[in-house]
Amino acid sequence: MTKGKKILAHAVLILASFLSVFPLYYMLCGATNTSIDVVRGKLIPGTYLVENFKSLVANQNLGLAMANSFRNAILMTLITLLVCSIAGYGFEIYHDKAKDALMSVLLLAMMLPFVAIMIPLFKMMSHWGLVNSWAAFVLPSISTPFMIMLFRQASRSFPNDIIEAARLDGLSEIGIFFRMFVPIMRSTYGAAMTVTFMNAWNSYLWPKVVFQSNASITMPMLVANLKSGYSVDYGMLMLGVLICTLPTAIIFLCLQKSFANGITGAVK
Repeated sequence: MTKGKKILAHAVLILASFLSVFPLYYMLCGATNTSIDVVRGKLIPGTYLVENFKSLVANQNLGLAMANSFRNAILMTLITLLVCSIAGYGFEIYHDKAKDALMSVLLLAMMLPFVAIMIPLFKMMSHWGLVNSWAAFVLPSISTPFMIMLFRQASRSFPNDIIEAARLDGLSEIGIFFRMFVPIMRSTYGAAMTVTFMNAWNSYLWPKVVFQSNASITMPMLVANLKSGYSVDYGMLMLGVLICTLPTAIIFLCLQKSFANGITGAVK
């Protein structure tokens, strides 16, 4: 690569990095300034963070929203990882043509928009009496075609010799999965956990439909409430968005290596 191309490549990367980081910086500045300063476009961090936090706590039940969001996201993540990893493992290890046909049907389901099945899902949850419960939020998403496909692809890299050796040693099929497959596929589980937790935490439409009580409010719903009314406190709004962003950002930063390895199908 010539010197001119290197300069151009670095310039493009610097511009892309700036465009990626600037919204986060603007959100941080907005969270520490007054609403008027945010409207004026002030790009310097201020000293109004504590006042914005007090206003947020006074106007919204922040603790309840955080607790509900963590509960929903953690439960969905754990159940989804268990169900989808077993399904993906079974599709690949116990392979036959019928499973291939079923997998094709599951992949076709990825093309179906969620809004197309939202009303039937709500009627089902209402009939079962699960409205305003965490189960109504978790059940429709515990088995997603993308996650099953991710674990199926990862299972293709799982050494078959390990399975045969474990069977000769008398290990059960369940034991092979939990004692052999799960530890080897740590990176895939890390990637799946990151994606599932972020999707569950950031989910707004479905919780808005099934959580019809103020006691079931989540962080995205709380942020949406900050925009209601005739006037908006943009400093408080920016702080709410910042608090809502922190858990997913921390999860991604902690698991970014596993995320990259898991998506590429690496086996450690």
